[in-house]
Amino acid sequence: MENFWDFNVWGSFNLIAVLLVSLLAANLLKKSFRFLQASLIPTSVLAGGLLIVIAGIYKSITGNIMFDTAFFGGDGTATLEMLTYHTLALGFIASAFKNSKGKLDKKRSAEIFNTGVTTVATYLLQGVLGMIVSLVAAYFVKDFFEAAGLLLPFGYGQGTGQALNYGGIYENDFGFIGGKSFGLTIAALGFISASIGGVIHLNILRKRGVIKTIASEEGALSSEQIQSDNEIPMQESIDKMTIQIALIAFAYLLAYLLMFLLGSLLPGMRSVVFGFNFLLGVLSATLVKTVMGFLRKKNVIKKEYTNDFLMTRASNFFFDIMVVAGIAAIRLSALEDFWGIILIMGVIGLIVTYIYNYIIAKVLFKDYVESQFLAMYGMLTGTASTGIILLREIDGDFKTPAADNLVYQNFPAIVFGFPLMILATLAPVKPILTTIILFLFFVVLNIILFRSFIFKKRSKK
Repeated sequence: MENFWDFNVWGSFNLIAVLLVSLLAANLLKKSFRFLQASLIPTSVLAGGLLIVIAGIYKSITGNIMFDTAFFGGDGTATLEMLTYHTLALGFIASAFKNSKGKLDKKRSAEIFNTGVTTVATYLLQGVLGMIVSLVAAYFVKDFFEAAGLLLPFGYGQGTGQALNYGGIYENDFGFIGGKSFGLTIAALGFISASIGGVIHLNILRKRGVIKTIASEEGALSSEQIQSDNEIPMQESIDKMTIQIALIAFAYLLAYLLMFLLGSLLPGMRSVVFGFNFLLGVLSATLVKTVMGFLRKKNVIKKEYTNDFLMTRASNFFFDIMVVAGIAAIRLSALEDFWGIILIMGVIGLIVTYIYNYIIAKVLFKDYVESQFLAMYGMLTGTASTGIILLREIDGDFKTPAADNLVYQNFPAIVFGFPLMILATLAPVKPILTTIILFLFFVVLNIILFRSFIFKKRSKK
């Protein structure tokens, strides 16, 4: 029988409360210091960094891991990893429930398709170079995990949640000691790279007079932006936000049942299946949204139950928790022999992502080169929200299609990116073969990207 004053009752709440308080503290610091505002570092990343510093000071004084004390329930590090894992999927599910509005013409459809292909091509480039670094490191460093380099695209390209997922698979299934912390650290370096590269690029453009940096505050939202006429009211017998959370939870429950079924049918692939929690969550949310839309057309459901404004708020909340929890879960002691390798990967990730995406933007997005580049570079070193942060510095009103490209590119990115997730489990077994396949896949995607130039030249000949 639990007593209400026991840490077992309060531990999880204490942990979540500390994460949220760290976000408040980080936000206060950003508002107070101009250099932090200029850095463009997301508040959630700064909050995670604060917790790492505090946890490091605590360990140097007491010799204990702060998050594994009784105050946080005795195993807070595992809880942080669990939060990172679940909030990744919950954030994607909330995004999937949002309505896609407007029709796309042929040109816009091609730009969105190219954006999705660029996303996966950047993953592959990051993966190839990351694997080369880890293969070379394994030659010189005894017992170094050869497939560690594949965590570069998961950390930079896909963010904290996937870096933890695959770091955990490598740690639990393939014996990569410190794999989770390795992946989470790569993801943290990705956010720093987004800030460094983004600030440098913005300053270059400003000095050249190409753009005038915009730092506008967000204005008040209109009632139409918050709620449309055909939706259920904000408050009745059940609050509208409660309904949004219930729909997200229902979709995630369906995703779990699907993962449980697939895991039972493919027991050898159980880790991989549950690593796709975000993808199966998106599929479940899409299914629920489709059924609700069908019932709405048949007039079984009289009003719209989903609300884009509230789903966006929920999605952003989950992603903020994901980032701060993921960074706070990093165990620096597990990486003491790998810092040189991690920094090399981080620098390579910054440089190749910057150069490759700028080339793509100049060639394929000539009408809005800088907006497309900053949005893509931010997303492919951090998350989509990081890309939006950089984009708002030069396109505060989202007049260019760059923001929409980030939203709609997810479907082609998932289709083309799925093989990368499968190859991630081959890498520990056949690292060199995996690197070759990644490179060949990268070449194929670039042929698809530059198809209008390649096949036009051939037809002229």
